[in-house]
Amino acid sequence: MLKIDIHAHYLPRDWPDMAKKYGDDRFPVIHHTDDGRHRIYKDGRFFREIWSNTWDPQQRIDEYARFGVPVQVISTVPVMFSYWARPHHALELHAALNDHMAETVRAYPRHYAGIGTVPLQSPRLAVQELERCIDQLGLQGVQIGSHIQLGDGVHWNLDAPELFPFFEAAADLGAAILVHPWDMMGAESMPKYWLPWLVGMPAEQSRAACCLVFGGVLERLPKLKVCLAHGGGSFPYTIGRIEHGFNMRPDLVATDNPRNPREYLQRLYFDSWVADSRALQYLLDTCGADRVMLGTDYPFPLGEQTPGAGIDALALDDGGKAQLFHGTALEWLGLPKSRFA
Repeated sequence: MLKIDIHAHYLPRDWPDMAKKYGDDRFPVIHHTDDGRHRIYKDGRFFREIWSNTWDPQQRIDEYARFGVPVQVISTVPVMFSYWARPHHALELHAALNDHMAETVRAYPRHYAGIGTVPLQSPRLAVQELERCIDQLGLQGVQIGSHIQLGDGVHWNLDAPELFPFFEAAADLGAAILVHPWDMMGAESMPKYWLPWLVGMPAEQSRAACCLVFGGVLERLPKLKVCLAHGGGSFPYTIGRIEHGFNMRPDLVATDNPRNPREYLQRLYFDSWVADSRALQYLLDTCGADRVMLGTDYPFPLGEQTPGAGIDALALDDGGKAQLFHGTALEWLGLPKSRFA
């Protein structure tokens, strides 16, 4: 059975040293040490260690083959978004990442599809790079953050009017949009126990979903194809509370969109990585199998370590598994199954 992992992070082994070029340590840089370690630094501090499977396309293919998953939809690591940077500086970095991704997809077309990254701090440049990703590079869409941190305490949620032209262009192009949590809320107040990733990350996805729903973005753009990574975070699992708030205080909640938020569970897409088989079954029961697709967060520790294990653990017939393993993904990506034959 064809299996497509739509949530698989990818970086070049090396990327432009924007921190050195522009004298700004906020840009992530990669250091390769003599003892074979590969570490990302940001703000002059250690951020994350990565491994060769983050960039080696054949190694990734071989690792996935052990689990019977031949196709990865690759996207950058959210730390590369750099939404706080000057727009043209971010565009320079994003363009390099997108070019490298497109090279990998062209070299291994049966194993990879790609979704790029764009400088959303400038919606005009973001549309420009989105068009290049689709029309020139042959990518299927772009990954964006759960909100846009512009620096100096200023940020846009995804309902910001400034961002609507970007979403409008994505809908017109048929581009797949992957919303990924980043710059997690509350991180400064919960520095211990990895809480920004355990608690803040699900909340970020609910923030993104609620803004797209209550802000009327999805209502105004019915052809927009948005997937929420990490199973939609806490959004599907607190939809009862969200709906109750909508019903009880429409003066506060329904100010920009009068439609019940529960309806959008059948408009959004979700990946399958929720780390609990009961949660995945709830996601399917609530949203439908045609809205859910395999996603792992590979190759990071918080991701699914055995790609597809969560889906395999469910009591599904072959048709149900096929929908989750590739049917929904092909629809979201706008690709034929023959692309990977």
